[in-house]
Order: sequence, then C-alpha cells, then structure tokens
Amino acid sequence: MRFRNFDNLRVFNLVARHMSFSKAADELCLTKGAISHQIKRLEEELGFEVFLRNPGHLALTEKGRRLWHTSQASLKTIEKEIVALREDDSTRITVGTPTYFASRWLSSRLMTFINDHPNTSLRIQPMINMYNVQIDNIDMAIRWGKGDWNDLQSELLFHCPAFLTAGKEIAQQIKLKGLEETLPRQRLLYDHEDSHAWKDWFQTMDLPYQEHNDKLVIPDPNVRVQAVIDGQGIALNDQLISTEIRNKTIFKVSETSLENYGYFLVYPSDSLENPALNDFRNWILKEAKSV
Repeated sequence: MRFRNFDNLRVFNLVARHMSFSKAADELCLTKGAISHQIKRLEEELGFEVFLRNPGHLALTEKGRRLWHTSQASLKTIEKEIVALREDDSTRITVGTPTYFASRWLSSRLMTFINDHPNTSLRIQPMINMYNVQIDNIDMAIRWGKGDWNDLQSELLFHCPAFLTAGKEIAQQIKLKGLEETLPRQRLLYDHEDSHAWKDWFQTMDLPYQEHNDKLVIPDPNVRVQAVIDGQGIALNDQLISTEIRNKTIFKVSETSLENYGYFLVYPSDSLENPALNDFRNWILKEAKSV
C-alpha cells in the first residue's frame, strides 16, 4: 500500500529534531495534543511505532530512527532543489560575507551598487564558516586570509594586515612585563580550528610556535572582538576595529603585523558567466581601490 501521509511525516521530522512534542507544537503554532494526534495517525498508517513515550522522556524506536535519517535526507534534498529553482534567475545573486566585514566595510557602500543596478536582486548572506561557499548556494563570497585557497578563484580586494590585540587589563600586563613574558600565559583566540594565522604571526615575530592547549575558537569575528574587550584572551585583528582602538576598548600590543593578509573575493570558476555577478565583482573591486 502506497504511503500518502506526507504532512504527518514532516511533523515527525520536526518532533524528532527537537525530541519534544511541545517544541514542535510551538514551532508549528499548534497544540501539543494536535502534534500527538498527528504522530499517532502516522504510526497507524506506518504499522509501527516511531517514538518510545517514557515519562518525561521521548526517544526514537529503531525503526523510527531509520525513518528519520532517510526522510531527513530526502527533505533536505527537496529543500535544496526548491532553493535552486527559486533562484534560477541570472538577476538574483547571493554574496556571502562575515557580518563583521558587512557591518564595518560593505554596508555603507552597498547603496551605490543597488542604485546603479536596479534590475539586480542582491542578497547578502551572513557567513561564519567561510568554507561552505558552494554547499550554501553562495554565488560569491568575501573571505579573510592570504588568498591561498585552491578550491575557488580568488581576487584581492585589499590588504588588511593583522596585528596583535588585547583588552585593557591584558594590555597593561604586556606594558609592565613585556610581550615575551606575558604571551605564554595568555589564551589565544582563533578564527577556526585549522587557522594558520597564529603560526604565521609567531614566525614573523621569530618566536617558536606551539599550539596552546588553552585556546578558544570563535569563528564569528564580532564575537571574537567582544571576547578581546572582555579579557578572554588575545587575538589577531585588523584596521576594521579602528573604532575600538580609538575608544581604547581594544589595544594594539605589538607592531608586528601579517602584511600579506587581507580580504579576498572568492567564487567558483564559472560564476562570472552570470552578468549580474560580474557587475558586482567589478563594482566591489573598484570600491576596494579606495581603501
């Protein structure tokens, strides 16, 4: 007998994701009883239970677990295809960028592109993990680093040397005791687990690099800036935190900089076949020349 109750299957996926009837009900703006009824109807049609209903605890049965994994993968495929179909329009482009860069550099300039290209529908997609450009359906992205990525085409927007920064208390310690004495006792804040920036900085300082056990990975640059202000550790930052430095909430504690670091425009090799995307590329490269 063919399965027809796909609405209840969607509800099942939501309950399985939250492992809670109540949370699924809140998300769908339904009552907990309505959700329970739909799951019961689903189990009746399937001929087996998908949840073990223990007091105060919900768990998937073995068959429920298998069904969830299969249906979840299928629904994700459908959703991805719908997104692709909706955006199958050369006038719609999606540009991924860290919120840090978007708020501190891109946002104030965007209106010139929008005004000059009224027929282009531009979507700015906030990104934290900058390695999922193609997976996340991003047409083009802005990435910080040295530009040494083999998976995508890259073009330099502008160099933005990274330098050592600290909050007020740690900066005072460095001033009193010196950088080399203070540095080994400080927590290093990383942008991602496999970042080479700290290693490059230590080499530039002609200091031995050893990955600290006491490190903290904070992919979101805005959160990392706040962590420096709060004294959670030291981090490599760039001139986009000039406001914080001017306000003396963050301090530059070394003159050594990573001169070859900056912001790059990255995209799959065939992206510029899209005229709208090519227009954005030409515009942002021109804007970057003013930096």
